[in-house]
Amino acid sequence: MFDRIPLPRLAALTSGAVLSMAAAAASAQEGQHKAILSLGVIDWVVVALYFVAIIGIGLYLRGFTKTGEDFFMGGRKNSSWVAGLAFLSANLGALEILGWTGGTMKYGMFVSHWYWLGAIPAMLFLGLYMMPFYYSSKIHSVPGYLKLRYDERTRLLNAISFAVMTLLMSGINLYLMALVFNVLLGWDWHVSMWVSAAAIGCYITLGGLMSAIFTEIVQFFLIWAGLFLVTILGVVELGGPAEVFANLPDKMTTLWQTTGAASSNDMGVTWLGLVMGLGFVLSFGYWTTDFLVVQRAFSSKDLRSARLTPITASFFKMALPFIVVGAGLVAFQLTRRADMGFELLPHPSTGEAWYDSALPMLIARYYPHGLVGLGITALLAGFMAGQAGNVSAFNTVWTYDIYKAVINRKASDAHLVWVGRVTTVVGILLSVATAYVAMQFNTIMDYIQAIFSWVNAPLFATMLLGMFWKRTTSAGAFWGLIAGMLVSFGIYMGFKFNLFGPTVATILTLAEHPSDMTRNLWQATWGWIVCFGGTILVSLFTVPKPDSELVGLVKGLTVEEDGSVKVAWYGRPAFWAAVSLAVLIVLNILFW
Repeated sequence: MFDRIPLPRLAALTSGAVLSMAAAAASAQEGQHKAILSLGVIDWVVVALYFVAIIGIGLYLRGFTKTGEDFFMGGRKNSSWVAGLAFLSANLGALEILGWTGGTMKYGMFVSHWYWLGAIPAMLFLGLYMMPFYYSSKIHSVPGYLKLRYDERTRLLNAISFAVMTLLMSGINLYLMALVFNVLLGWDWHVSMWVSAAAIGCYITLGGLMSAIFTEIVQFFLIWAGLFLVTILGVVELGGPAEVFANLPDKMTTLWQTTGAASSNDMGVTWLGLVMGLGFVLSFGYWTTDFLVVQRAFSSKDLRSARLTPITASFFKMALPFIVVGAGLVAFQLTRRADMGFELLPHPSTGEAWYDSALPMLIARYYPHGLVGLGITALLAGFMAGQAGNVSAFNTVWTYDIYKAVINRKASDAHLVWVGRVTTVVGILLSVATAYVAMQFNTIMDYIQAIFSWVNAPLFATMLLGMFWKRTTSAGAFWGLIAGMLVSFGIYMGFKFNLFGPTVATILTLAEHPSDMTRNLWQATWGWIVCFGGTILVSLFTVPKPDSELVGLVKGLTVEEDGSVKVAWYGRPAFWAAVSLAVLIVLNILFW
């Protein structure tokens, strides 16, 4: 099911899940499916109050959004807790929760890698080592850093690729959200898409990033309140945590013991592919360079808060498997006991058990009217949080890194705010258009997933060298980035159209019969390696920028601590990063 996932962010958008959704869509169009859940009056009230609340936040914050800093950077006055919760919420989507809950029924604890290995180390690295360069330079976006560190062409290359990627992901998110609620509740596709798109457009157009951040915080607590109770009630019904893990297959209770050989686990991956492909290249490429999440840290009030933003978020990220994996294991145990009367929905195309229906079926089992509305609102909040993150990141990159850089270099601050509001509306409309395209061509998900390994993996090499090696040149960065993107794309196409023989495939993936998961992990890894090596090679033969132009952008030329804020040792980013890392190590040992 999860054989084509290239990024932690897209963990739940798997080929199997998408095919299930596509089949459900076909059934829905033919009137062959029945809604899983029904909403009572109180449930509708809960859903309606949610929409009223988020639009109300936008109206309220409209009065505080006057300048470009307010609209695009949230005024740069948020605490690490506010920015941290928004940082995680922008990444947290209902599809991730739905997909990995179902994935747990197939892979067990193994899916926790996509929360722990595939996120925490990169989040800590961002806070400790990369945020000083980002925040100290007072940039508005990640492409903005590339402009200062390298040149305009590198900035423009990344800005265009990011803008296209974000629009496509935004449309896919809308499409799948409408599809999920069509299957769960029988809601009309078009109404679901347009209502949610209109709501997101309203509050971001009104309040900019600040509206997105505050609604993401509301959505964060809604997700936890609406879904964590499902796991708790399931554990109670089964008789306690021990019963949840009782008599499970060994491979469902371990993280690392089955990674010695690809044939030992159902995902077909080895520890080296996981560590290098997921834990390093894709994880670091996403969490440290993807502007959608990094933008939240930019809104912090000072450097210390900016550094603490991803570190604070890491604790909540580590806790998410207690919802996702816990609910999946509960569903797995319930299906094994005939006396429990719990069954998954049949797969819309194969008729077999449909893993992705696990969480909705648990909501239907445990929640009475009122709580059903809370559960549905939690799923809706997850979708809209991810959508808001896409839109707010897109309007910033378009406004500063494309419009101002290429179209109108002399634009005033007030004009840029106006452009940002217009871009938000246009971005929403383009997202809806992309969603309608996705309805017709379901295989587009394959390409959307692959884009992240084409763009983010090589970009991480460019960023890493730029921040930690001052000898890196503009020419090296530009041509290295292009080379890495082309290699990653070329490997993808080679596997896609079976252009590689067994020998080449084994060399590229270090596996005789590589799974799609292994191919994608190594595809990203090779993109990173080529970009890293190519950038160094070209840089050695070209002229670097003088040190005077790199102050605040490179290690050794940047003030890494906020001297205006004196805090005790227990308030420092390094301390909390060490605590987070210790917890991560303990979790991996416990489930080794």
